[in-house]
Amino acid sequence: MVRVHVESYGCTRNKADGEIMEAILLRAGYELAETPESADYVVVNTCAVKDPTEHKMARRIRELIDSGKKVIATGCLTHVNPSAIDSRVSGILGVKSIDRIAEAIEVAEKGGKLVSVEGWRERNLDKLELPRLWKSGVAFVVPISEGCLNACTYCATRFARGVLKSYRPELVVKWVKEALARGYKEIQLSSEDTGCYGFDIGTNLAKLLDEITAIEGNFRVRVGMMNPNHVMKILDELIEAYRSEKVYKFLHLPVQSGDNEVLRRMGRNYTVEEFEEIIGEFRRKVPGLNLNTDIIVGFPGETDEAFENTVELVKRVRPDKINVSRYSPRPGTIAAKWKQLPGWKVKERSRELHRLRLGIAYEINQAYIGKKVEVLVHGEGSKGGIEGRTFNYKEIILDSGEPGELLETKVTRATATYLMAGPG
Repeated sequence: MVRVHVESYGCTRNKADGEIMEAILLRAGYELAETPESADYVVVNTCAVKDPTEHKMARRIRELIDSGKKVIATGCLTHVNPSAIDSRVSGILGVKSIDRIAEAIEVAEKGGKLVSVEGWRERNLDKLELPRLWKSGVAFVVPISEGCLNACTYCATRFARGVLKSYRPELVVKWVKEALARGYKEIQLSSEDTGCYGFDIGTNLAKLLDEITAIEGNFRVRVGMMNPNHVMKILDELIEAYRSEKVYKFLHLPVQSGDNEVLRRMGRNYTVEEFEEIIGEFRRKVPGLNLNTDIIVGFPGETDEAFENTVELVKRVRPDKINVSRYSPRPGTIAAKWKQLPGWKVKERSRELHRLRLGIAYEINQAYIGKKVEVLVHGEGSKGGIEGRTFNYKEIILDSGEPGELLETKVTRATATYLMAGPG
């Protein structure tokens, strides 16, 4: 029997795609291998969001082939920069061709090579109508849409995922109910941009959240990244939906820059002032908000003054967590054609922002010491102990707890990146 191992990289959205492929392979009679070493074929479900990530994907594919494995390449890299993929792969599938994974291996077994990337814009694939492999765990990812409505000048992901296609609310709710019936306690709503969900089918994220939180049961919902320009359109009703105890008080709202001219060049379609307005409203009406944001440093045209504006914004807003990225040009994007900043300057700015964000995060987390918080237990943690998530999705390390258990505990210690709990 042919054994297949699936490796998924990048976002939770890609993780869901990987589980879809695993289910299709099982239905087709293939055996799933737990490790690449024990597999005949390895499916590398790639990410291509940044230049270093692309190099990592290309290196991984090359290493697997050199070790004697047959590789099927899928995911965003197949669209963003297919030339980075080793020509020795046994098949290439785009993000809207993952339903052909069993066919790709069948063709490879006969000595052929299935390449299904072109024409993806015409494929109206609804991934919620495909099977998924149910794995053990506390959290389950439910994709709510694919693609986005933005045209950021630096982003290549849109070349892979395309224009927004929202999945029907009744299908999303059906998957949530099925996951809860199977014992999952955390639902992670995933998309390239959850903020624009439903704009193409006459609904929105707030309405979807209301439908999900109306489902009976004691569970939690984590909402994935949403862009400010879309949140502005549904701000009041979204905040109201967040007030449900079932929704984690967690907001991932990328700002990318604290300078309006840089935002304009990025094609972000909102201002710093609008970003701050959203944060202000959320913090007024959603107590304990855990704010995560993303910032790109070294974008073409980012002056010293523009970077200082970003630093000042961070000091004003004080996010709980900032994902700091050094700008790297992506193939086919507008910004890749512009004059790039010197590498040393980009590194310098990245280090400065990194130090600032860690200091702020440490101060924020220290304020949790002595407080009692509700926690959903996830299971054995990578840092030792038992890992859980607080009511606002902060990572916390516990002495004990059963996966899926909701409990109250006291925070006894804290670092810049996680909390710790003990007796009391």
